[in-house]
Formats: sequence, structure tokens, C-alpha cells
Amino acid sequence: MIIGTPLTHTATKALLLGSGELGKEVAISLQRYGVEVIAVDRYPHAPAHQVAHRSYVIDMTDAAMVKKVIETEQPDFIIPEIEAIATAALVEIERAGQCTVVPNARAIQLTMNREGIRSLAAEKLGLPTSAYGFADSFTQLQAVAAKIGYPCFIKPTMSSSGKGQSMVKSPEQLEQAWKYANEAGRAATGKVIVEAKIEFEFEITLLTVRALNAAGEIETHFCAPIGHRQEDGDYRESWQPQEMTVAALQTAQAIAAQVTTEIGGLGLFGVELFINKDQVWFSEVSPRPHDTGMVTMVTQRQSEFDLHVRAILGLPVSTANQAIGASAVILGGIDKEAVIYKGLDKALSVLQTEVRLFAKPQAYFSRRMGVVLSVAENVSQARENATKAANLIEIQ
Repeated sequence: MIIGTPLTHTATKALLLGSGELGKEVAISLQRYGVEVIAVDRYPHAPAHQVAHRSYVIDMTDAAMVKKVIETEQPDFIIPEIEAIATAALVEIERAGQCTVVPNARAIQLTMNREGIRSLAAEKLGLPTSAYGFADSFTQLQAVAAKIGYPCFIKPTMSSSGKGQSMVKSPEQLEQAWKYANEAGRAATGKVIVEAKIEFEFEITLLTVRALNAAGEIETHFCAPIGHRQEDGDYRESWQPQEMTVAALQTAQAIAAQVTTEIGGLGLFGVELFINKDQVWFSEVSPRPHDTGMVTMVTQRQSEFDLHVRAILGLPVSTANQAIGASAVILGGIDKEAVIYKGLDKALSVLQTEVRLFAKPQAYFSRRMGVVLSVAENVSQARENATKAANLIEIQ
């Protein structure tokens, strides 16, 4: 891999489609290797905008606008961070050989929509998943939910971080779930997925990296499993490693390898799985760093962001752990612009704890505004420290 000098005619350029907290860390990792970074998002002053060489504010679901930015910038790499993107434009650009879409345009198409990835995993690859069905009208939703049974989950086909997701325990709750799914998803598709509730002990994110070895061949690497706790479908805590049986870990790695090999390309993937003793079910996959993987900023020698960037650039990777750790989310708690943060000194007084404030221009009640990262001798202590520190930070 040859890398040029930023802001000159030799520059190696990466264009981020989505510039949230994950994109910000990717941008920082890219710049450590001298890559020129262009950050794009739907609102101004997004986290990655604040550290990139240049930034744009566009509707990323508008193919013409996406293509215009790409034609203007002529990047070497296009790195999507979110689902709501005009994927048809990426397909055209990839076919023209203009640049590398990470990991590839097909992957973005498949994973931006739960219908595509679930059909691939369950029907083409034959992986174990929960029972599921799709509905594009409320009447159809009633029929699908009756077939799946209660309780079940209603989710938008295009969403992330639990947005638009509901657990429905009876037919009377379907109408509200239908409305929420269509209003809160990343993009309005008019279609939802209905998933049966699986009885599982815990769920994990298995960060899976496809990178080149010294011979130029693609190898698959796995990080230690990450456990996480959710509220309303959104991540609140994560920790690494998650304890699990050897058999379950081997099955999880086999499933992750199968899915990511089918998707192809280079980079890091966040594979979500349900675990019950030795039994493993596939849930979802994201072809990019995962929010629960922010814990790797203190647990691994190379964080998930470093791994993603190194794999994209064709550089050697290492998924080695260096500590046991946990993360805890700092929520907005209010709806307000230009907030202030208090208690940072108290939070950082908690033993072996770090804080990352995302610097988002506006806080919402349940919006992630930062994350606390802690290491300790065991997972329980790391979780306790991270949660304690997060609660010491006040947003006003």
C-alpha cells in the first residue's frame, strides 16, 4: 500500500458517509496513517466533521447529491458509517472503478436492509436465526405476527441502534409498534420485520476482521467476544471479554466467518449473535465498526477503528487483547443545543477510567453523547467503574 501526502496531489483520500462518533474514531485512525479524510453527514458539525480535513452536509439518501460529492472529491475509499445511504449510487461508482467502496457496494446494499441480510443468512447460508417474516402493511403485520406468535419483535427493515424497535406481547400492541417502526427507522421503507423472541442467556458482538496477510491473501481474524446490555433495543453497556463456552465460541466464529466471507471485501464487521449455553443464533451484521465495540479502545492493542482502517489499507492487523474492560454510555438526558458537561473531573477520578465526549451539536433525551471506558481485574469491576463514572457526568 502506497499512501500520499494529505492536501497535495498525491493524497490518499477516504470519504466517510456518516460522521457520528464511530466515524470520528475512524477519521482519527485514518489520519494517523496520513490519509486525507472527507466527512459527510446530514447535519452540520457532526463529530467526524470536527476532525476531518473537509466536510459536507447532504441528504445521503439522495443519489445525485452523493454522486456529486464523490465526483468532486475523487476519493480512493468510500467508507459508509450508517445504513441510510443511496446504495444505487455506490453500485454505479464501484462498477465504474472510480474507487473502493468498503467493504463493497453489495455489502452495503445487503446490510442496510434487514430483509436482505436475514434472507442471505437464513435462506442462502442456512444459518440458525429466530423465526421471522416481513410485512408491508398493517393488515399483513397482523397476519405475520399471528403466525410468528407472541411475544415478538417488530423492527424497521432499515434501522440501527434499536431505533423503531418494539417488543409486542399481544395483538393490541401491534398498531403502536407499526407506527413506531415506520416513524423512527433510519429511512421510511413501509416494511417491517417480525422476529420471534428467542430464549437466550446473553447476546454478543463478535468483531470479525477480513485483512490481507503477508502473501496478499485474505484472512479472517476474530476479536474476543463482547457482551452488551440494551434498553429499548439500544446499547447502554458493553464489556470484553464475554465469558462463554468453548463450543459456543467456536460456533459463533464459524457463523461470523461464513457470513463475512459471503459478503466479501476487506475491513471490520460487527456480527451480532444470541447465545444459550452451546447454542448460537445469528442476528445481524454491520460491515463497519460497532457501537458496542467502543470498549476496544481500552481493551485491545488495536481498537476496532484501527483494525478497520488497517484492513482497508492492506496493513497487518492484530486482534490481541491487552486488558479486561467495559463501556457505559453517557445519555443526553435533555433536548437542547450547545450543552455543557459537568463532573468530568469526578468521572476521571474513578480508577483506570477514560471518557470520550462525542461533541454532538445537539442533545436529545436518549441520544448517546459520550462513553466511559474502564479497565479492571474482572468484568464485574470494570462494569461497575464505567457505570459509576458515567453517572457522575451531568449534561446541562
